[in-house]
Amino acid sequence: YCTMAGKTQQLQIRVTPQQKLALRRLARTAGLGVSAYVLSRLVPDQHERFEAILRSLDSADDHRYALAELNDFLTACPPLVFADAVALADLGDLGEYLRNYVAAMVEQAAGAKHVAPPDWTRRVAPLATPHFVTPIKSLRMHLLRSAPVAFKRRNIFIDAAVGDRV
Repeated sequence: YCTMAGKTQQLQIRVTPQQKLALRRLARTAGLGVSAYVLSRLVPDQHERFEAILRSLDSADDHRYALAELNDFLTACPPLVFADAVALADLGDLGEYLRNYVAAMVEQAAGAKHVAPPDWTRRVAPLATPHFVTPIKSLRMHLLRSAPVAFKRRNIFIDAAVGDRV
């Protein structure tokens, strides 16, 4: 779930005096105003979510779940929020393959949303040798044809695009 930047509307909720007091305490503890605190709890910052997904990718033994979460995030993010959400990326200790995979996903999602990909994607050097998602050599020709362009440019040959589920 992504949110739109730039607050132009007001929302009013009714709470009990005890709830308001509790919200004030929680907000003060978090170092925020009540509105900012409530908003941060209901609609988390999308850049923080993007970074959290990248951290989980860095620490995961099986990257498929984190990549699926990244896929869901990129697919759901509306164009007005997307650029801010992915503007910066701490790729940490990700290996060369995962750095390229993440960059390709972000580039492809940017293209689908008709927005420019973030600058950091251009700084991720493509893989020196092709990487096919399957060791079955008879499928390579199919993958060479069907891989999304953002992945092909990075020498990664897969059969699905951002937004697809395999």
